[in-house]
Amino acid sequence: MLYRKLGRTGLDVSVLGLGTMTYGEQNTESEGHAQMDAALAHGINFFDTAELYSIPPRPETMGSTERIIGTWLASRKCRDKVIVATKAVGRTAMPWFREGGVPARVTYAQLASAVDASLTRLQTDYIDLYQLHWPDRPTPFGANPTRYRQAEFSGEPSKVGERGVVDGPDEPFEDQLDALGRLVAAGKIRHVGVSNESAWGVMRFLAEANARGLPRVQSVQNAYNMLNRTFDTALAEIAMREEVGLIAYSPLGQGYLTGKYLDGARPAGARNTLFNRGQRYELPGTETAIRAYLEIARNAGLDPSQMAIRFVADQPFVASVLIGATTMPQLEIAMASLDNALATDVAAAIDAVHQLHGNPAP
Repeated sequence: MLYRKLGRTGLDVSVLGLGTMTYGEQNTESEGHAQMDAALAHGINFFDTAELYSIPPRPETMGSTERIIGTWLASRKCRDKVIVATKAVGRTAMPWFREGGVPARVTYAQLASAVDASLTRLQTDYIDLYQLHWPDRPTPFGANPTRYRQAEFSGEPSKVGERGVVDGPDEPFEDQLDALGRLVAAGKIRHVGVSNESAWGVMRFLAEANARGLPRVQSVQNAYNMLNRTFDTALAEIAMREEVGLIAYSPLGQGYLTGKYLDGARPAGARNTLFNRGQRYELPGTETAIRAYLEIARNAGLDPSQMAIRFVADQPFVASVLIGATTMPQLEIAMASLDNALATDVAAAIDAVHQLHGNPAP
């Protein structure tokens, strides 16, 4: 296993991190425990979760993934061996996250309650990395500033997705950081990060932290894969110059880069078969790009999922790549992604396809 620094925290995180959002929905508690055992044995020390999980978000399963991680931590007594990252929801009209069904916002009162609930579920007294799952302002989900621009900023509910629209002014960046700083001072969280955030948002957080002596954002967790390299255009420079590492999620594009959904296929038990949440990877041009990447893997004798994960891991701004699985064989394949480096001609072929079919699934 390879390890990299997480921002300026001094923490060394495994380049492959364990994504756990299926625990409590597609994976049982015992299956989740088995996956965490296997990941730790493989040298993976970075586990990522969220108060929202499992996926898809439902009131019945909210917090279930944290609870499964918590029973594992309690039974294995290995808290000191893992770096635990979780997330608090951003602005949303989903009514089941906060007491009384009030819309969630990034305020101190709400974060203090959310942190305490996460600590209880995780059966720990501190969280290593506490992330804002998405911004406390109306933005395109996934931080792509061109996607649904008019709808997002006009508040058209049919385009903003399941987060819904919450009235009221944006929570000031300095107030959000101040709230997180109070939780750091209380010893409940060690470091802070953001997720699904834009370049503008990351720089605003950094500017306020520097100006006011507030906690510094150490990481940004955004989607990054061969079908979505929008991080390259602005956030990559921020990540490298400001030491705000990317925690890359969806390196397989929700499984689409394996080829299993080609020609409209819906394999039994697959996530998109069960939940129909893959529209991001069914936009015009995605299937053409997927076929081109599969051909590169085939010509090189590579497993396409391992090639896709290794491609993400090789980016200099990446701190950790989140891998997730519903079966142990899938996890074992993903964990072996670092065993062999991508040849120079393979990396060049991937970039050549990107030049022709760049970012079809932003």
